[in-house]
Amino acid sequence: MTISQKLYRRILERKKVLGSLRPLDKLHIQKLKEEFLVEYVYNSTSIEGNTLSLNETRLVLNEGITIGGKSLREHLDITNQKEAIEWIENFIKGKKEIKESDILMLHQITLKGISNYWAGRYKTSQNRIVGSKLKTTPPYRVGSEMGNLAYEINKNPKNYEAIELAAFAHHELVRIHPFVDGNGRVARLLCNLILMMKGYPPITIRKVDRKKYFDCLEKAHFGNFRAFADFIALRVEESLIRYINALIKTTKKNELLPLLDISKGTPYSQEYLSLLARRGLLPATKIRGVWHSSIDELEKYEQIIKKKR
Repeated sequence: MTISQKLYRRILERKKVLGSLRPLDKLHIQKLKEEFLVEYVYNSTSIEGNTLSLNETRLVLNEGITIGGKSLREHLDITNQKEAIEWIENFIKGKKEIKESDILMLHQITLKGISNYWAGRYKTSQNRIVGSKLKTTPPYRVGSEMGNLAYEINKNPKNYEAIELAAFAHHELVRIHPFVDGNGRVARLLCNLILMMKGYPPITIRKVDRKKYFDCLEKAHFGNFRAFADFIALRVEESLIRYINALIKTTKKNELLPLLDISKGTPYSQEYLSLLARRGLLPATKIRGVWHSSIDELEKYEQIIKKKR
């Protein structure tokens, strides 16, 4: 296994807790989906340079409002990602295998109205990843490598666990870089498609984590896949924490609170707890850009530290 064993055990425990809460409350799930959609679309498009703010993204998605001073492309980028998420939700209901044509469909939706000629088509000339030393797959090999990617997703010859498989598919698509535009957005959609098919809630890779995200991808390009697998696994844990907290009965100990509130009455500062959260040592999730955890999670962390002494 490439994912940190400690992290993976935590994830499996949380996934078991989420499973025990089924059937899930429809109202809570709908609210979580709405929150996820806005945050996911904002972050995924922002990573690629879209300048709409989180609130502007919410207005475009929920109210259909056009934001003054923003380009048509930026608006289409937002609405296309919403359509792609809806396509994924419908796809999962059929419980099919993921075919090469499905990945092309995600790309077609992503570039719809932005570049209709290239939407759903592979590149015909060599491209590169800005800031990366990686040489992407040449055009004449893209078709065979994408076909192989679909095969590996479905047959899983390396026996990857679900999160590893999602991280692998994301990395491979970026490595191949099969499209003229939209590679990152499609890779993140494909990652979520696999996670959701395997029973995990969808994840968001935040704009503020852009540098770390790209650094981990770069490490994966040159042999250190674990760094990227752990990066994706931490996003999965964050999502599980958020889902569970929204669905279970809240107590003083398990309530999600900003780290500033948790730090009060403890020997830890907010900055130190934030550092632990970023390193994945203190299970936490970001809500509206602020790290949240619980007193229960802090106490578990303290118990682990005591055992090591």
